[in-house]
Amino acid sequence: MKELTAEDASLLELVDRLLNKGVVLAGEATISVAGIDLIYLGLNVVLTAVETLEKAQERRAS
Repeated sequence: MKELTAEDASLLELVDRLLNKGVVLAGEATISVAGIDLIYLGLNVVLTAVETLEKAQERRAS
């Protein structure tokens, strides 16, 4: 088994913190020709741990 370096540990801490808090990523892109919109792409992504999501739902229900 590989031993964790300081760089690996900081990356793991970052991922752990992001999953515990939750992150929402949002973005959009529009492709247009001559000022006419042809394609619109909207993206919303929620990244969180299942446990964190369940806790948030319990707080909303009470």
